[in-house]
Amino acid sequence: MAPDENSDVSLRRPVRPEDQDPRLWRAEGWTARVVKNLDDDGWAVEMTRDGDPEPSLVGPWTMGRDKKNPKPLDQTAFATLVKTATEVLQRHAQQRRAMLHRSVTVPSGEGSVRVDLDVVPDDDDPHAILSAWDETNERIARVRVMPNWKLTPDSARRWIERGYREP
Repeated sequence: MAPDENSDVSLRRPVRPEDQDPRLWRAEGWTARVVKNLDDDGWAVEMTRDGDPEPSLVGPWTMGRDKKNPKPLDQTAFATLVKTATEVLQRHAQQRRAMLHRSVTVPSGEGSVRVDLDVVPDDDDPHAILSAWDETNERIARVRVMPNWKLTPDSARRWIERGYREP
């Protein structure tokens, strides 16, 4: 998946001096904060996207020359952190889409049929939509099923053989 145009650091406004601090940088919709690592004597960096309640990325941060204090944030480090945090969010979104959408293609009497299962994670009414598509990408059938319905080539074939009736 190609990153969106907003993920290119060079397209955003430059970092202003008032947004820079050795342990806190704010720019491009992100905040980088160097914090004490509670697990050991080192330091960590948190990357939080503006508006998000918690960090998108937390990772170890390099010690400074005195081996007590953290290395100060700079433009290069911040740009790398923004890129990494953006990639983490993109992977999470891809994983979520993969969990909510499944697709199989099976042969049938009319040619190949693609069967899609799209889960609707609604707190009040969780369900899934099972749909069948012909080779010209025209929808043949659409039914509502339980959100835990398992889409496999065999289950898709049985659904097609039963005339696309609700499983």
